[in-house]
Amino acid sequence: MEFTDLKTQYRALQGEIDARMRRVLEHGQYILGPEVRELEEKLAAFTGAKHCITVASGTEALLVALMALGIKPGDEVITTPFTFVATAEMIVLLGAKPVFVDVEEDSANIDASRIAAAVTPKTRAIMPVSLYGQPADMDEINAIAARHRLPVIEDGAQSFGAQYKGRRSCNLSTIGTTSFFPSKPLGCYGDGGALFTSDDGLAQALREIRHHGQSGRYQHTRVGVGGRMDTLQCAVLLAKLGRFHWELDRRIALGRRYDELLGQFRPIRVKPDRTSVYAQYTLRTPQRDRIQEALMAKGIPTAVHYPQSLHHQPAYAVNYRGLSFPTSEKLAREVMSLPMSADLSEKDQDSIAAAVRAA
Repeated sequence: MEFTDLKTQYRALQGEIDARMRRVLEHGQYILGPEVRELEEKLAAFTGAKHCITVASGTEALLVALMALGIKPGDEVITTPFTFVATAEMIVLLGAKPVFVDVEEDSANIDASRIAAAVTPKTRAIMPVSLYGQPADMDEINAIAARHRLPVIEDGAQSFGAQYKGRRSCNLSTIGTTSFFPSKPLGCYGDGGALFTSDDGLAQALREIRHHGQSGRYQHTRVGVGGRMDTLQCAVLLAKLGRFHWELDRRIALGRRYDELLGQFRPIRVKPDRTSVYAQYTLRTPQRDRIQEALMAKGIPTAVHYPQSLHHQPAYAVNYRGLSFPTSEKLAREVMSLPMSADLSEKDQDSIAAAVRAA
């Protein structure tokens, strides 16, 4: 059994994927080819944002967003300690400081009610993460940001396609970012990512920064990076877009079905005013290690997203000694993710749920 079944997905889309990639190989424009602009236009239309700027990875998207907002050494960016390291990593790489705010126990997303207390004169941005596929409380976060005149970056690496009060993830704040890592809800066959904004000035800055700060060929108007998404990866995503709405519906249906089968294991709760695209289906149990071993013995893969909060990671812990984020720490001890993809069969899902209950 696959944790994320990309092989079945490819078989369903093989003709379109192969044809799209073949066209790139024939025209030979591997960097910023026509598929890049085509994908950006379609992704912008999908989210409702005015602009989409593709980049080399979801991590690169965070870096470019922070650079476009002028984050510099000594600045503070409010974010969550319960996420993949890239969220804090990009803040630190620019010399700024991640200021952690604990998460909600039921959703695992940043607790918006705690954010205002973390704002200081050094705060320059708020970066919530839409963890496991579900957007955070974006209206509340945006309202706090507006009071303090701060931009908001939604780290939507796991939530592309999700909805929040009728709006799409990545079009919920000043800048939205996402990842097209292969296992993501919309994934390419390598690394890739994108940024979204409806601010024309920011969009220009994002495009220039991803291409070495160029406003024109060899005209470098700002410091940038080599952050372009290659044309072949854009071709893969274009082929997948035709099936994406079906995949989103299927993921949501499978996530709800898991809830029915395993509700006693306290799955991450999806709030009623939004959807989750279940980048991971995650439940909680203090018996995680024993259940993982039992499932492994039956050939069922599991994963832990994430086993250690960022303030406990060796590279970051020195700056957070004496601080505790108890909900993040508790979740890190208990969360466990089960196989999830649009092509997961209900028969396999039943077997997974039965194995968890038996363990």
